[in-house]
Amino acid sequence: MKLPKGFKASAVASGIKPQGLDLALIFSESPCKVAGVFTSNRVKAAPVIYSKSIVKKGIAQAIIANSGCANACTGKEGIKDAEEMANAVERALNLKPRSVLVASTGVIGKKLPLEKIKAALPSLIRGLSHENFQDVALAIMTTDTRPKIKSVEVKCGRLKGTILGIAKGAGMISPNLATMLCFLITDLVCEPQILQSCLKEAVSLSFNRISVDGEQSTNDTVLLMANGLEGPLGEKEIPIFKEALTSLTMDLAKEIVKDAEGATKFVKISIKGAKSDPEAKKAAFRIANSLLVKTALFGEDPNWGRIMAALGDSGTKFNPDKVCIWMNGLKVASEGKGLNIDHNELSKVLKNKEILIEIDLKEGKGKFEVFTCDLSYDYVRINAEYTT
Repeated sequence: MKLPKGFKASAVASGIKPQGLDLALIFSESPCKVAGVFTSNRVKAAPVIYSKSIVKKGIAQAIIANSGCANACTGKEGIKDAEEMANAVERALNLKPRSVLVASTGVIGKKLPLEKIKAALPSLIRGLSHENFQDVALAIMTTDTRPKIKSVEVKCGRLKGTILGIAKGAGMISPNLATMLCFLITDLVCEPQILQSCLKEAVSLSFNRISVDGEQSTNDTVLLMANGLEGPLGEKEIPIFKEALTSLTMDLAKEIVKDAEGATKFVKISIKGAKSDPEAKKAAFRIANSLLVKTALFGEDPNWGRIMAALGDSGTKFNPDKVCIWMNGLKVASEGKGLNIDHNELSKVLKNKEILIEIDLKEGKGKFEVFTCDLSYDYVRINAEYTT
């Protein structure tokens, strides 16, 4: 995997979690232009509030992140802890004030164990290396079963840069964004306003098109740092960069859904023929978040009527007598009525690990796609035992 120039990473076990890596640092050898997209949840964790203020400034040089404690619903003290977490890194690395971004993930309502973080900082900084990004991906995991890390090369005329993405997320996944952290770094660069625009569009086409359980978190954070060591992007090169960024975030978004808590199926819901794209979006997410649809998919039960019922409850305007539905290419409903299909044939289709549900509303040109999963016994078990 190719890495962008000028970045180092490190991760350690600081004791925030009972075992395993739980504290990570990404550092650029030179200051970066930055962009960020954060949860739209009204309840925002302290690191979200603090990092938003740094992103507004447009310049940063490092990200420190922890798992095991969300530092959410901790009041003014929590914001002070997030700021001190950043300040401690700035002092240790001799960086300018307010040049470190912060992210946290874990249980809501617990105080951040700041002393453990400070005690671990010397070893965290000693471990900084160009080779340790995989450890960062491990350190930010909570209920994830595997790390999520990918890179993409970007050829922009005279420039040949790289974007690296590291993400975590498996539950509490629903726009906008999802219970997730994502750190993106690149050796290309453009002005913060353009960087922000590129990131916002990439997120809208990737992380904001996934849903595991319809639940949104307090800590969702996507950060992009660009140090420009490969060179600045010209006006004609921005679209190429944006396309690569979107491709990378989409790959990471799909990895989150495939690693969803207890999931056994990766599901794509494709709506076409809606009156508009927003109408298609409403329909797609209503079906993706339907507990009855998700449990039917887990049970490999060919009950397409659950899809139809969720569609009718979506608020999308359509004529039920026009609707056609396909499941993995097999047409199960036409003009709003079920087709005479052998039950066993349809059950066989649902045994696939990847399911495509296509719906044509025949009302217009609106379309939208959502990626989701089934809902299993394990999802209930994992979340029933999350804090114990």
